[in-house]
Amino acid sequence: MIQVFEKSSPDFQRKLDALCNRSSELSPDIEAAARKTIAKVRAGGDAALRALTAEFDKRQLDAIELPAAEWDKLAARVTPEVRAAIEHAAQRVRTFHERERHASYEISEDGVRVGSRVDPLARIGIYVPGGKARYPSTVIMTAVPARVAGVREIVMTTPGPSPETLAAARLAGVDRIFLIGGAQAIAAMAYGTESVPRVDKIVGPGNAYVAAAKRLVFGDVGIDSIAGPTEVVIAADDGVDPRWIAADLLAQAEHDELAVPVLIARGKPFAEKVAAAVAAQLADLPRRAIATKALADQGAIFVVDSTEDVVRIVNLLAPEHASLALRDARALAGQITTAGAVFIGAHTPESVGDYVAGPSHVLPTGGSARFASPLGVSDFIKRTSIIEYDAAALGAQADDIERIANVEDLFGHGRAVTIRTRG
Repeated sequence: MIQVFEKSSPDFQRKLDALCNRSSELSPDIEAAARKTIAKVRAGGDAALRALTAEFDKRQLDAIELPAAEWDKLAARVTPEVRAAIEHAAQRVRTFHERERHASYEISEDGVRVGSRVDPLARIGIYVPGGKARYPSTVIMTAVPARVAGVREIVMTTPGPSPETLAAARLAGVDRIFLIGGAQAIAAMAYGTESVPRVDKIVGPGNAYVAAAKRLVFGDVGIDSIAGPTEVVIAADDGVDPRWIAADLLAQAEHDELAVPVLIARGKPFAEKVAAAVAAQLADLPRRAIATKALADQGAIFVVDSTEDVVRIVNLLAPEHASLALRDARALAGQITTAGAVFIGAHTPESVGDYVAGPSHVLPTGGSARFASPLGVSDFIKRTSIIEYDAAALGAQADDIERIANVEDLFGHGRAVTIRTRG
């Protein structure tokens, strides 16, 4: 099901190169379809949302916005045990992100005051997959950091929310919910309709059409990222039960046929034990068809013999999730510099990060962990530079301003200073 690549084999480097070259690029057909949908929503507003929902989702929208009473009625169906679990997750996410708050500051020196003022975004939009999918964790991991940042209004779009998703929305502080999905939901949040307010930023995962729409509206509205398929790179040795590592690979593979489950194994015997455990556990996995394709197409077990290889390969792959199930995991963790999240030790499966650890599980994919960061409070604020001079300070710096302006042939810039300081 999942192929083992030994370092001495030429296929080792070919497979590694292929995984390093993955990206979040979308097909031209999908982008064209998303562009067409966005244009329809911009031109037709609510009427277009109803028509597109009937066309794509086969649903008739009686009301675009979910009424508060109906929201609470549906959310009340959640069992007490599940509600407690969601509350637990929300509390841990809130506690973690409260440490990320940013503060304004000011520096005053020789008649010059400069500073940075931090303000929350006024309104953000969250996209949450719906239909058969139930993702209360997505709501928690996006809405809670936004609330911690001080965002004044949070709207959510989802094509058919589950009771669990609605309960999470209440607990996380979502203000309004709209029963729309796909590229049309992204367009509605980006540009506004009669019912859906325009937002300042859109966050949250979705299918390829949602990703394409987010890419197309970026610039008119902020976005978190263009999310690609989920991915994990696990580094492990024979100090951990191979069944545990097999379960971790399958946990990632069951997400999506395009998911990327990778193991860097210390030694061939351990690699083969994990591969056998994957085959055994796959037999009774409810989502085995999806997992089987992900393992066959993107999965890989790379056999290495040194910690240097482990660090090099993880940093080359720049994964969304890097899991270190090694004897020296903590010592190596500081050397992993291009991962969205690092999971240290055999008792820290990636699943804890998806639900209750605390940091948002919205992470950079497709190798973008080389330069991008996890979703956090900083995604929901903006900074404004503040500058104030008195007359003496302007006079003291006038010559340098004029010299630089003249070098750049921007003589009007120099004059704006000269006219104040020399009359």
